[in-house]
Amino acid sequence: MTADEKPPGGEAAAGSERQTTPFLVLQFFIFPMAIVAVCVAVFVIFGMIAAEGKGARDYLAEVRTGSANRRWQAAFELSKVLQARKDPALADPAFADELVTVFEQSAGDDPRVRRYLALALGRLGSARALPPLLEAVTAEGGAAVSDSETQIYAIWALGAIGDPKALPGLLPLLRAEDPGVRKAAVHAVGAFADDASREALAAALADPVEDVRWNAALALARRRDARAAPVLLLMMDRAHLATVPDLTPEQREDAIEQAVAAAGAVNDPALRRALEGLRDSDTSPKVKDAARRALASQP
Repeated sequence: MTADEKPPGGEAAAGSERQTTPFLVLQFFIFPMAIVAVCVAVFVIFGMIAAEGKGARDYLAEVRTGSANRRWQAAFELSKVLQARKDPALADPAFADELVTVFEQSAGDDPRVRRYLALALGRLGSARALPPLLEAVTAEGGAAVSDSETQIYAIWALGAIGDPKALPGLLPLLRAEDPGVRKAAVHAVGAFADDASREALAAALADPVEDVRWNAALALARRRDARAAPVLLLMMDRAHLATVPDLTPEQREDAIEQAVAAAGAVNDPALRRALEGLRDSDTSPKVKDAARRALASQP
């Protein structure tokens, strides 16, 4: 995964629901299937009822003036409009200012409103959003506010925007107490290409939480950094993955496939041997094919 629209798990997924942000945001954050089903049903129903013919400005107006229950739905729909990138309003610089203002004013609102507005800001990609998002990633986890889910959304948004000015605010979060925050921070820091972010990702390879290490390794592998190799090897080891708590069979396959794809960018003899083994003898045709392609692309 990359710091793009597949938020969330970002890159790889393991661990408890507490560490997650909704599957709608980052693919590396995994919801239990029952919660996913409920969320999908809710959003489909509201989308069918309310989405017809509305644009970004319409949804932003509903966030400002709608009922308590309607505001978070409108914020969610707004994030979808921004993801599609088809609304002409998005080209107007004034729209970014309006969205930033609404986000700033949402501090005391339903947390869902603030989360989806942060998602919308990340998808809009405007550097105008940096100050309030940076404030959110530091304030949301403080003593007065304990909504780490909103903090995670804001972290993702900063990574999606990718402005280097956000990096000093993100790096300390790699040492946060909450593993979900660390996981999101690793994913976001992976969007930056300077030496400071590279070294921070390398340090995260020693994180006590497995999927934080996985995300760090995948991000380093995209930079062809061989320090990712030991963690990638574990991600490709079915025997090791079987010992990881709370990891579903689907998540194991996803971890292997992502590690295989990432290994194709790293020139490492041990990775090459592991890829050859998967190519020749793995039980999954998809993994075999991925290993074959990774070997062909290795430096």
